[in-house]
Amino acid sequence: MKFMAVCALSIAASGLWADTRPGNDPAGVAVDKALRWLVQVQGSNGGWGQDGGETSYVRSGERLESNGNDVANTAVAAQALLKAGHTPTQGQHSGALRRAVDFILRHVESSPEQGLGVTSVTGTQIQRKLGPYIDTFLTSRLLAEVDGNMGDARSNQRVRAALEKCVAKIERHQQGDGSWNIAGGWAPILGTSMASRSLNDARAKGVPVKPEVMARVDDYTKKSARTGRLSGVAGGASAGVPLYEAAQTLEQLSRTSADRAANSEEIKSVTGQLSSARFVSGFGSLGGEEFFSYLNISDSLRRSGGPEWTKWNSQIKTQLVNLQNDNGTWAGHHCITGRVAITSAAALILLAEREPLLAPTSFQRKG
Repeated sequence: MKFMAVCALSIAASGLWADTRPGNDPAGVAVDKALRWLVQVQGSNGGWGQDGGETSYVRSGERLESNGNDVANTAVAAQALLKAGHTPTQGQHSGALRRAVDFILRHVESSPEQGLGVTSVTGTQIQRKLGPYIDTFLTSRLLAEVDGNMGDARSNQRVRAALEKCVAKIERHQQGDGSWNIAGGWAPILGTSMASRSLNDARAKGVPVKPEVMARVDDYTKKSARTGRLSGVAGGASAGVPLYEAAQTLEQLSRTSADRAANSEEIKSVTGQLSSARFVSGFGSLGGEEFFSYLNISDSLRRSGGPEWTKWNSQIKTQLVNLQNDNGTWAGHHCITGRVAITSAAALILLAEREPLLAPTSFQRKG
């Protein structure tokens, strides 16, 4: 197994992307290997756990953090399949994606209306690191993407009902400062990022989202960017790691051309730090928090393009391809170490150039 750099993340470009013909694109090959591994370890119930579908797939010497499969790992794995073009109706892995969506829907449907949670499974590694309700936030993001794209009216209605339930939960539990930095995680600022992104994606699909909720998280992010200090959680919301907060800031404030114009100073401040290996290395070694931060950065820079995006995309792709294990996985070296979450996040970063599956279908337009 290849090990990731422990000190600084060296992301020097190496000309790896010169040959982009089908079958010769290193990023595409890496994604294909990653997806084959993910599908291989999907559980019989449609879910994924920390390191694979069942306990027998756990890395040697790595303690299984929870029994069975959980919603958060399943949601991010399903999103990787979706981003790679395997929709609920098309693609080699469409069956795996539909089983994953069904697994998630069963959890959402059985969850209480009032609480923020969508699962009774607690204490997982990803919850302990990104906050106790990361399952809800990742689920809402996935459902927003598959909404209207399930292939039949009944399935679309089921997804829409679950998405609306998640949106209502997230809206009701926004913190007073505008964040979702709910105590209990190592870097819940990344949970806030996923919560806000899920609401933004749901709104793009026509799901009503309260404008004041989005305004509050915008204000929170701008205030944090100006002061350089997060609030809302005892001990801080980013484990004292500037990368995590900066990645959330960049994604939140760059969603539209109007956002990018209004927030140009904050965006410039973050992008200017990407040339620092120390800043990009995050905690100092690569754990899941770094991977999810890089995903925010890639998605943000892609929106406006330009030399900053070209440079970052080439460098981070090169680094990830070089760090992939022979079996197609990536594994974190602190905090979130599970292969499912890390491998899924890495695949999403490598696929950041692709537009999300957000276009409504005829089923959605008919209501």
